[in-house]
Amino acid sequence: MIRVLIPSGALGLNYDKVALERGLAAKPDIIAVDGGSTDSGPAYLGRGVSKYSRSSTKVEWRGLMEARAKAGVPLVIGTSGTCGSDSAVDWMLDITKEIAGELGQSVKIAVLRSSQDPAKLATAFEAGEITPLPHAPDITADTFAECTNIVALAGAEHISAALETGADIVIAGRTTDTAIIAALPLMRGCHAGAAWHGAKIGECGALCASNPQSGVILIDFDDEGFTVTPLADGAHATPHTVSAHMLYENSDPFILYEPGGYLDVTKAIYTALDDTRVRVSGSKWVPSKTYTVKLEGARIAGYQSVLLVLLRDAHYVANAQKWADDIHAKCCAKVEDRLGLSGNDYSIELRLIGQNASFGDLETRNCDHLELGVLGIVTAKDEQLAQEIGKMLNPYMLHHPLSAQEEQPTFAFPFSPAELNRGAVYGFCLNHVLQLADPMDAFSLEVLHHG
Repeated sequence: MIRVLIPSGALGLNYDKVALERGLAAKPDIIAVDGGSTDSGPAYLGRGVSKYSRSSTKVEWRGLMEARAKAGVPLVIGTSGTCGSDSAVDWMLDITKEIAGELGQSVKIAVLRSSQDPAKLATAFEAGEITPLPHAPDITADTFAECTNIVALAGAEHISAALETGADIVIAGRTTDTAIIAALPLMRGCHAGAAWHGAKIGECGALCASNPQSGVILIDFDDEGFTVTPLADGAHATPHTVSAHMLYENSDPFILYEPGGYLDVTKAIYTALDDTRVRVSGSKWVPSKTYTVKLEGARIAGYQSVLLVLLRDAHYVANAQKWADDIHAKCCAKVEDRLGLSGNDYSIELRLIGQNASFGDLETRNCDHLELGVLGIVTAKDEQLAQEIGKMLNPYMLHHPLSAQEEQPTFAFPFSPAELNRGAVYGFCLNHVLQLADPMDAFSLEVLHHG
C-alpha cells in the first residue's frame, strides 16, 4: 500500500494544520501538493509569474518542509508558481533554499523543468509531431515564436524520474494535476487505474469531501483500488462527493486523458466504508500507442487601458445600455477620425457591472438596480495607443448625456487618473499535444544539494 498525503488543492490556498498533523501521524509515504493551474487566465503563463503572494507561499511551504522532515518522506510540488514556467520554478526554488537555510535543513532537491524551446517546437510542428486537440486554434510554425512562454505538461513518468533520484523535495514545472499523486503508487506497482483515478479525486484536496476548504486528505493506494480519507473536523467523503469530482474540470465524467493513455471509470464502484471514508475499485487505465504531452502557450494579445465609472441617477441606471451603446458609437467614430484607425486596430468595450457584465446580450435576468458600474476596456496593439484611446473615452464616461436636450450629467470616477494602465494582456494560443519518442525528451531534470 502507498499512502499519499495531500495538504490542499493548491499551495497558497492554506490548509488545516491540525488535519495535517493527523496526516503525518498516519505515516504517509509522500506529501504531494499542486502549485497552480490555468484557472486564473493566461497572464501568469504569459508573464511567467505566480498569482500567489511570495509571503503566503513561503509560510505554507515552510510548514510542508517541516512536515516532510518530520515524516522523513519526499515532498513534491507540481506546476510550481501557478504556471510552471522555468521562471516560476526558479521562484519556487529560491523560496525553498531560503526556508532550508532558516530551518537549518540539508536537502536534496530535484528540479524538473517544463518550459519549451519555440524553435524546436516549430521544427516538431513541421514534422507532424504536434497535433491539435478538439477546438484548438489554428496555428502555424510561426506561432511558437510569438509565445512569451510555452510549457509541456509533465506526467507520472517525469515525477517518477525525479523521485528516483532520492530527492527530499521535488520542484516540478508544469505537470498534469494528477501526475504528482499517481507517480509513487505507479512506481510501487499499485493498480494503474486506481493510481490515476485516486490522483484525479485527490488533485484538489478536500474538494472531494464536505468541508472542502479544509484541504487535507489521505489517499491509500493498493493493488485493487484506493481509499479516500478527509482529515479535518467536519469533513466527510461520500460516494457522491468522490464520484462527482470526475466532473471537475473534465468534460467527460468517465474518461480522463493523461500522458501515455487514459483513465476509464465507467465500471468504478464507490463504497462508503463509514461516514468519513470511501473505497473505490474497478477503475481502468488504458495505455496509448504513442506518448504525448499537452502544450500550453501564451502570447501578448494587445495592451489595455481601463476606466470605471459609477451610475446612480435612476434615469441613467434605467437606460444604461442605451447610454453605453451611444458612447461606444461616438467614441469609436472619434478614434477612427482623429487617429486614422480601423476597427481591426483596437476595441472598446463597455460592460455594465451589476446588470450584464458577465453575459452581455445572453443575460436572461432583469431586476431593478440602485446603481451600476460601467467598466470601459480599451484594447490596442501598443500601450501608448491604448492609453490615447482611453483618454478619448474618459470625457464620454464622465459627462455624456442620454440626449442632446438633457442637462449635462456628471458621473463618479472612483479613481484619479481615471485611466488605469493594464499593460500587456495575454491570450492562450496552444491547445495541442506533442508526440515524444521518450517521455523525458521535452523535459530536463537537475539535482541540487542545499544546506
